[in-house]
Amino acid sequence: MNPDRYSRQTRVAGIGEPGQIRLSNSTVLIVGCGALGTHLADTLARAGVGSLHLVDRDIVEWSNLQRQVLFTEQDAEQELPKAIAARDRLRAINSTIQITGHVADCSAEFLANLPERPDLVLDGTDNFPTRYLINDWCRQQGLPWIYAGAVGTEGASMVVTKESACIRCLWPTPPAQSDVGNCETTGIVAPAIAAVTAFQSAEAIKLLLGQTPTKGVFTCDVFRGTYSVLSVADRPSDDCVVCSGGSYPALTNEPAQAVTLCGRDAVQIDPPDRPPIDLASLAEQLKGTVEGLALTAHLLRFEVDGCRFTVFPGGRALLFGVHDPLRARALYDRWLA
Repeated sequence: MNPDRYSRQTRVAGIGEPGQIRLSNSTVLIVGCGALGTHLADTLARAGVGSLHLVDRDIVEWSNLQRQVLFTEQDAEQELPKAIAARDRLRAINSTIQITGHVADCSAEFLANLPERPDLVLDGTDNFPTRYLINDWCRQQGLPWIYAGAVGTEGASMVVTKESACIRCLWPTPPAQSDVGNCETTGIVAPAIAAVTAFQSAEAIKLLLGQTPTKGVFTCDVFRGTYSVLSVADRPSDDCVVCSGGSYPALTNEPAQAVTLCGRDAVQIDPPDRPPIDLASLAEQLKGTVEGLALTAHLLRFEVDGCRFTVFPGGRALLFGVHDPLRARALYDRWLA
């Protein structure tokens, strides 16, 4: 490794060579490879975090390029899985670290079967059910994690450790997505992502170095020029079902087989216990009956019945152009079951 690679970072007080070695021996799981996740992964890969696990269920689309920093026009044209496109770009940025891309939904089953226990989990998601899953799993495992979200010109982030309040301590049940908005309905400017992930990634590096994290909820509005840390309870709530009751609701809830993707005209279908699909064989069966048939190393795409299918080897599929989970499931059963 080039000795100059981390020279500017190791000169920072509180890091040095010992801190760099500590970072190189750390493992971080980043859930979501969208705007938040790509900024986080880029920063931590360049900082020399030794092992990064990236999980995302989605593909690269043209609308992502405005703010999701690891993707190119070619990725969007090929509709590459985000976890794969991000992994490949990061390997070109830093070949000295381990980067694993997981094309999957972040579920309780996925977390239980992670090949490597992370030291830290970072929230790069766009929905609260997944954030509460991260919260409950990290509480169960005794791991720290860092929440973050951004919409419009605003962003927020909070560090959750074993000693601090968790997200359920503040909000016992997930807020409705319609109450907080999303990028599809409210829009998003890239500086809001940059601002909130700067805080999130700085806190991540501090935690990996064994330093004390910032307490409270970081908030910003990049158009108003306001940045603050709001005080919250600095210890777990006595009423929290996770912290005080030892219950982990998000880990025991039956996962939905059909999930509408946040703010988008698309549904994910992920039937349980489905045997893997041979995408090449499926492509042969569909020839002449569907449009836009395209097979890649990672997925199969086609269009039929006014819907665009993206099918992954495990049987999971994204259906675009449909928002009703029941219709999506019917289409899935018609063409893939």
